[in-house]
Amino acid sequence: MAWFVLLVALVGAERVGELAVARRNERWSVARGAVEAGAGHYPAMVALHTGLLVGALLEAWLGDRRFLPALGWPMLALVVAAQGLRWWCISTLGRQWNTRIFVVPGLRRVTGGPYRLFAHPNYVAVVVEGFALPLARSAWITALAFTALNALLLSVRVNAENAALRGLAAGG
Repeated sequence: MAWFVLLVALVGAERVGELAVARRNERWSVARGAVEAGAGHYPAMVALHTGLLVGALLEAWLGDRRFLPALGWPMLALVVAAQGLRWWCISTLGRQWNTRIFVVPGLRRVTGGPYRLFAHPNYVAVVVEGFALPLARSAWITALAFTALNALLLSVRVNAENAALRGLAAGG
């Protein structure tokens, strides 16, 4: 169980790092005239992502979930791959990346890096991590609950983001 606690703590620390990057990018964006879009769903997103971490730990501990190598190793690999994709997104978007939706007037929509493959690659990372992290320790209830709730939340989030990005011309 100790390795799983460490894994979840590392993912949690990564989230704190994301928030620091997001806050810096928010200040940069607002200074250039950006206004936040879709702010109403953000608290639910924070709660859901926090619930993923807490739920995975609680279910693994209270449910006495075991590490099943045939499931756990592939899920661990997916968690690592999701982090790689997430940071590829962050580095590709640079100062335009945020956990909130900010669009800086006059900038071009980023279409390089993973964004040349699909419109919202960061959400692919979120979806993969959302089922893979708990399943690395057989926490299937958390994986199912997060996946279902995240699907609802992402439908709102992606619509808000697409609406905010409509005014940007495609670019690098």
